[in-house]
Amino acid sequence: QVQLMESGGGLVQAGGSLTLSCAASGSIFSIFVMGWYRQAPGNGREFVAQITTGYSTNYTDSVKGRFTISIDNAKNTVYLQMNSLKPGDTAVYSCYLNTTTGRAYWGKGTLVTVSS
Repeated sequence: QVQLMESGGGLVQAGGSLTLSCAASGSIFSIFVMGWYRQAPGNGREFVAQITTGYSTNYTDSVKGRFTISIDNAKNTVYLQMNSLKPGDTAVYSCYLNTTTGRAYWGKGTLVTVSS
């Protein structure tokens, strides 16, 4: 069993910064990619960013240049540094992990609220 625990969410003013963390624990054998999705109130889930254990990254266009994803393979932890936050970034941010065998795991999410 794999558990993902997010932290770092909160309330921030527009233009501010937050760093989210997601630590994976449990029976982890072969992580391939870790990343983040978000879901704003009334909206569907939206891909934000992902990173492979080989440090290849991918971002949705709306966060490019503002968000940076990184991974600590030794700690099985992924980070999302969010700068220049906008009210439109307000959402529940959930991390995920995909293994090399195709299994997917999700965290419960952490709320990010950006006030104008």
